[in-house]
Amino acid sequence: MNITKLEQMYEVLQGTVKKKLIAAWANDSHTISAVSQAIDLGIVEGILVGDGIEIEKVCKAENINSKKFEIVDCKSDSKAGYLAVKLINDGQGDILMKGLLSTDKYMRAILNKEAGLLPPKAVLSHVTVIENSHYHKLLVVGDVAIIPEPDLQQKVAIANYLIQTAQSLGIEKPRLAVISASEQVLTGLPSSVDASIIAKMGDRGQIKGAFIDGPLSLDASIDLESAQIKGIGGEVAGNADCLLFPNLDAANVFYKMNSKMSTAEMGAFVAGAKVPCVLSSRGDSTKTKLNSIALCAMLALSK
Repeated sequence: MNITKLEQMYEVLQGTVKKKLIAAWANDSHTISAVSQAIDLGIVEGILVGDGIEIEKVCKAENINSKKFEIVDCKSDSKAGYLAVKLINDGQGDILMKGLLSTDKYMRAILNKEAGLLPPKAVLSHVTVIENSHYHKLLVVGDVAIIPEPDLQQKVAIANYLIQTAQSLGIEKPRLAVISASEQVLTGLPSSVDASIIAKMGDRGQIKGAFIDGPLSLDASIDLESAQIKGIGGEVAGNADCLLFPNLDAANVFYKMNSKMSTAEMGAFVAGAKVPCVLSSRGDSTKTKLNSIALCAMLALSK
């Protein structure tokens, strides 16, 4: 099934083998509510690592039956991050999720050299799936949160994560646009040079499983009329499934424009670790966190 709306993930996941999610420092109502809804929808099973008393208190306030979770009591946010990662490494979970602990503590647990979740030479990157009512399908975007200025090797890793994510959403051969300021190859602009190389790597089969074009401007990537006016043909122009941005500044602005100035729905995760990791903001809505859980379940299911 080619998924074009985030809610369609819930239908696909129902009836499949449930993956087990472990939430680190799950003391807040948004995290607990999102995991609770995911369990009710038949998407995952859930383990909450955090202050047991606080978790019970939140469950009572939100009218949630705490018995649907396995609760692992821990009184420190940092320790909860490391304990959640340990449970993953011990084979007790398939998805990691950030609760109320800060991003730096969450990432520190994932990146721990002795007991973390990072395979040798792996690149961690942030993948976001955006459902914008002004676009005819989902957009898979990277990297909006982790790598400030990705080099060529890191961009290739990001490209592969975007392709894998799109494929997990049922897109057999996704269309990947490598974004720069212009669709013209400008040798003085590093993002344009990198985009040209990545596109050629796609042509040569060094990056597999997608139609890849670049450099492409944003308008030529997602607006067919703009692409036609500019005389850009091919499989990707005006119809991209994936957008690979040149740096975090550009990607983050695009993400926040979608989240704050449109009716877009989001789901996001960290790719490159041993398991998909939900990395949503502590201020994100329950809906965004639920979408992110479903997205990680789709990725875990496709492995």
